[in-house]
Amino acid sequence: MVKQLCILGSTGSIGMQTLDVVRACPERFGVYAICAHRSIDKLIAQAREFKPEVVCIADESLYEPLCEALKDQECKVWAGADSIAEVVTMPSIDIVVAAMVGYAGLRPTIEAIKAGKTIALANKETLVVAGEIICDLALRHHTPILPVDSEHSAIFQSLVGEDRNEIEKILLTASGGPFRTYSLEQMRSVTAADALKHPNWDMGAKITIDSASMMNKGFEVIEAKWLFGVPVERIQVLVHPQSIVHSAVQFTDGAIKAQLGAPDMRLPIQYALSFPERLTADFPRADLFSLGALTFEEPDLERFPNLALAYEAMRRGGNMPCVLNAANEVVNLAFREARCGFLQMSDIIARTMDRTAYIAKPTYEDYVATDAEARKIANSLIP
Repeated sequence: MVKQLCILGSTGSIGMQTLDVVRACPERFGVYAICAHRSIDKLIAQAREFKPEVVCIADESLYEPLCEALKDQECKVWAGADSIAEVVTMPSIDIVVAAMVGYAGLRPTIEAIKAGKTIALANKETLVVAGEIICDLALRHHTPILPVDSEHSAIFQSLVGEDRNEIEKILLTASGGPFRTYSLEQMRSVTAADALKHPNWDMGAKITIDSASMMNKGFEVIEAKWLFGVPVERIQVLVHPQSIVHSAVQFTDGAIKAQLGAPDMRLPIQYALSFPERLTADFPRADLFSLGALTFEEPDLERFPNLALAYEAMRRGGNMPCVLNAANEVVNLAFREARCGFLQMSDIIARTMDRTAYIAKPTYEDYVATDAEARKIANSLIP
C-alpha cells in the first residue's frame, strides 16, 4: 500500500531529501500535500513534479501568484498558518513529515498528533518548546513519533528489540561544526559565511548556524530526553568529527549499541517512513577502511556555552526551554544578518532566560505568550 505523505517544509533541506526518497520509492510513497514558508519557485516545481492534492504556502501574500502559477494543475492551493494546521488533519494522509524550521512547526505538529497521523519528526524545536505537551498528546491519541534527525534515528535504531532493557546512558554524537578547533579569540571575528561551511552535513542555514554554535546539539539533548524518557543527566554529548557514528546507547550491563553510516540524511528519513521495514537504497556507504580511525572528544563548554544553556534550561524545566528556543531564533537570524557577533549569541540567550517570566507548568497558551515575550526581550538586547 502506498503511504500518503504531507511534507511540512517541503522546500527546505529535509523536505527536498524526503522527496528524493519518494522519487526512489514511488511504489511505496505518494505526496498528498506539500507546504512551504515562502520559497514559491521551489514549491511550484515540486507541485508540477509530484502532483499533490494540496499545495500550501505560509506567507499569505504569495497566495495569488501561487494560484496563478498552478492554475493548470489539478490541486488545491491554500495559504496561511491556519491552512497548514488544517491540511495535516486530512483523512487521506498517513504520515506527516514535520520538517518546518523553528517554532512555526509546533502548531501543525500538535494538530497532526490529534488527528492520529504518524509523525516523522525533523522539527526538533517542537519537543524543545513543548515536549511534555507533545508526549502527552501522542500517548493520548496513540500517535507514533518517529525521529528523522540522524542522531535520534540512530538511538531509535539502537533500541529496536531492547524494549525490556534499561538504558544507562545515551551517547549523542556531534560533529563539532566548522569551529571545533578554533580558539575563543578566533571565534570573536567569525562571520555567518564561515559558520555556514559545515564540514560534513548539507543543511539549511538556520540549522547550520545552530550546529556551529552547538545549540543544535543542546536542542537534541532536550529532544532525546522527551523521545526516549531519559533524564538529561544521562545524556552525554561526544564530539565525533567523522560523523560516522550517528549516536549510541549504553545499557546497564555496559554494552553499547551504535548506528553507523555515511552522513546522508536520506537514510534516517527513509527509515522513519518505512519503519519497521528497511528498504533497499543506493545511498552512499560508509567505507570504514578508508576512514582508518574514529575519534571522540569532550565538548568544550567554555567555547560553546550554548550546550550548557540547553542543559540548564532543561533542568529548570517549565517554559525555560521555550525561552531558550525563542531567544536562539532571534540571535541566529541576527547573526546571519550581521547584527550580532557569534559569541554574543550565547550572552543574549542567557540574559533572555534570566529576564523572561518563569512558568513551572505551562499550557499551550503559556508557550505562545512565552515565545512572544522572549523574542521581544532578546531583540531588545541585540546591540
